Amino acid sequence: MPKGRPAGEVEKKIWDVEEFNVYFAHLSGRDVRTERLVPEYPYESPATDNITVETWKATRFRPNYPGFEVGVLNAEDKDVHGNTMLWTVRNSYLEED
Repeated sequence: MPKGRPAGEVEKKIWDVEEFNVYFAHLSGRDVRTERLVPEYPYESPATDNITVETWKATRFRPNYPGFEVGVLNAEDKDVHGNTMLWTVRNSYLEED
């Protein structure tokens, strides 16, 4: 049996840990099907607020998911730029409440 979890479940786990939404994408930019098996997200604590989205991708996502890219979304479900600080992304969800 293949190892891993459906990408949709891993996206939910990333939300639970990091407090922002993401979506898996192929390197070509095409969305990954939510049932595609990928490794579990290995972190239990969120990344620090004072790093950029690109730093989070480079240090947390890409080492664990080679061959995939990730989109980070704000509360309006819009992709955020790599230079955006994580605190800005997380705060966008607080403003929606």
